[in-house]
Amino acid sequence: MTEDAGTDADDACAWAERLGWAFGLIAEDPAARGAAFVHLAEAQRKATNAVARSREMWRLTQPLGADEQYRDPAFQQALQRQWQAQRHSLPDGVWNRPVGGDLATWPGLPYALLFLEWEARYPLEWTQHAKAWGTKQSLIREVARACQEEAIKAKLTDLVELVVHRAYRCKDREYVRVARAVDSADLRGRLERAADSDSPWARCHARYVLWLLDRPDLPNTCRVWQTWVAGEAASLL
Repeated sequence: MTEDAGTDADDACAWAERLGWAFGLIAEDPAARGAAFVHLAEAQRKATNAVARSREMWRLTQPLGADEQYRDPAFQQALQRQWQAQRHSLPDGVWNRPVGGDLATWPGLPYALLFLEWEARYPLEWTQHAKAWGTKQSLIREVARACQEEAIKAKLTDLVELVVHRAYRCKDREYVRVARAVDSADLRGRLERAADSDSPWARCHARYVLWLLDRPDLPNTCRVWQTWVAGEAASLL
């Protein structure tokens, strides 16, 4: 494998070497999570510095013209170092994903799922340290279309359950795609329990997802959501 191979071409060992530390972000052990945050801060510092250096080299080589600029060795080296630094950090490390193909066999999938689980379990920490709503949205959409193995389906089912139990956050509506992709008796049982829980957020979210699971052809748009909410409110009168 060459140094400039795409992230989708890397094997599981390469991914683990770059981002294996990130699993500490969702660890139950506070010490492990603390160590992961230290690692993340350092990785983000290096990435920020590398971006600043490549921008500086872009400014210095701009007089060469577009064609010559991107052939300039110093500028190419700065871009390469930026790319390498970003691949060791979050959210940057999960940005480059394969186009098409079977995501279930993509070695970066565990890290995409990790990024989503971190946001689901520790939303405030995720927002403080690695907020990237567009990344969250695209990852949810992509894992929903992955050919699901049982282990992946179980992880995605857990994510849907986590999300319906909390107050709505940006892009959470995308998890309906996941629920439809992994629809099962297990998922519906969890949603039904959430729909009967004491949490108003859980009741609302779970009932809406269940309603859409029974209507697979209905788009999950804001208008559909508003119509459903209005119907729920009317039923309580």
